[in-house]
Amino acid sequence: MDSLLHRILGIAPVWVYLVVTLLVFAEDAIFIGFVVPGETAAVIGGVAASQGHVQLWAMIVLVVAAAIVGDSVGFEVGKHFGTRLLQASMLDSHRGRLDRAQAFLARRGGWAVFLGRFTAFFRAVMPALAGTSRMPYRRFLAFNAVGGVVWGITFVVLGFVAGQSYEAVAKTVGRSMAIAVAVIVVVALIVWRLRERRRDKAVEAEYETATDAD
Repeated sequence: MDSLLHRILGIAPVWVYLVVTLLVFAEDAIFIGFVVPGETAAVIGGVAASQGHVQLWAMIVLVVAAAIVGDSVGFEVGKHFGTRLLQASMLDSHRGRLDRAQAFLARRGGWAVFLGRFTAFFRAVMPALAGTSRMPYRRFLAFNAVGGVVWGITFVVLGFVAGQSYEAVAKTVGRSMAIAVAVIVVVALIVWRLRERRRDKAVEAEYETATDAD
């Protein structure tokens, strides 16, 4: 945790803003979410804000704006290039999940856009799928904007709270104990992430079952 904080604080604030914003934007606009989830960038932005390196309100505004605009670009990409894009070889290993995402979108419409924001794979592909499905942009934007606001605030504030908690522990019981606490937190986050993946798979299985029933 110390190493992470020092690295973040060693970067000029303008670059922290820029990198976090671009990663969140690119996740949905060009599928970079398959490599670096936007939520990771949002949390890092929150950690930087907890140290006073950047402004919390500014980071939240940028992350929310990047999420909404990135989704809108992804929507347009899907609208104009969707068929060819979905046939790309890089998506072959995700074909089953794409089919389930399309089925979910067909059944839930705008709510699929909102809920997809909170699952890494769906967040990366749902905007393009919505564009491909010819969903009216105004409907897409309404659900996309609400999802972007809730998601952006949640993960930036999560990073902010994590950063502040670490510093509070470090000042009270020393760096060694703080590092131990940080390790425990990281392990807890890994466990949470694994459980989330299992939950996502269960949800996807439910979508598949519902699709088969239809």
